[in-house]
Amino acid sequence: MLPYASMEEAASALGRNLTMAETLWYKYSADKSDYFLYCHNILFLFVIFSVVPLPMVFIELMRSNNFDQYKIQPKVRMSLSDMFRCYKDVMGMFFFIVGPLQLVSYPSIEMIGIRAGLPLPSGWEIFLQLLVYFLVEDYTNYWIHRFLHNKWGYEKIHRVHHEYSAPIGFAAPYAHWAEILILGIPSFLGPAMVPGHIITFWLWIALRQIEAIETHSGYDFPWMPTKYIPFYGGAEYHDYHHYVGGQSQSNFASVFTYCDYVYGTGKGYRYQKKFLSKMKEESRSGGEQNGGFYQDLKCE
Repeated sequence: MLPYASMEEAASALGRNLTMAETLWYKYSADKSDYFLYCHNILFLFVIFSVVPLPMVFIELMRSNNFDQYKIQPKVRMSLSDMFRCYKDVMGMFFFIVGPLQLVSYPSIEMIGIRAGLPLPSGWEIFLQLLVYFLVEDYTNYWIHRFLHNKWGYEKIHRVHHEYSAPIGFAAPYAHWAEILILGIPSFLGPAMVPGHIITFWLWIALRQIEAIETHSGYDFPWMPTKYIPFYGGAEYHDYHHYVGGQSQSNFASVFTYCDYVYGTGKGYRYQKKFLSKMKEESRSGGEQNGGFYQDLKCE
């Protein structure tokens, strides 16, 4: 809750007039508690998990040639009932694990200094903090993900997420409850190291989940803006990890690819991509048409 009785008092405390964004923020948040503002995450996550994967659902059901050429595993077809079952399981985990975790985790947010007052952060401040959050989460997630692929971690926890060898958007948060709790640590580390405004925290949670949904979409569209982000993995990169399955020791990165490159866990993917590119070139020269990253492989 803002400690100002009026916008004039807020402007006086800042020593300047409020910007348009700050005026809107004051009107919305002045009479709301910081805890209530933090709990907006629950609504944001529900909307993201429910709405963002829908375009891929429609594309999967249409089976249009215009889109099928970008399907990474084109031999795998998901029915509406299959996708709804996945969504239903995700929502069950959301209401019993993710939502309650958000409700009780506010003291940690308060402790690290996430603020909800004025002034609002600048665009550059938000960008730089989000960059730190992504880098910190990516590095720590990489090592936790590798741990979850040892025999015990995979059989007891991580195998649930790998039930989808050809992932779909709804499957991005589909996981064992213990994995959801464990992977919450990397997501929290960045904001703990570089605490910012609650708006930046909202953006971080939203963008990270949207990114996860994209990498689990099952489609590799050439027009995606993420194609221009250096070292970004993307859908094709992470799809390979799901395709290989439990024995996979490759492509552990959650967002960027530099950890896989530095620690040598991306060699299998690079070899596979080079091998399939060669096969496709030979097929084209023979007059055959191929589509999808795994078109020439058996897809279970």
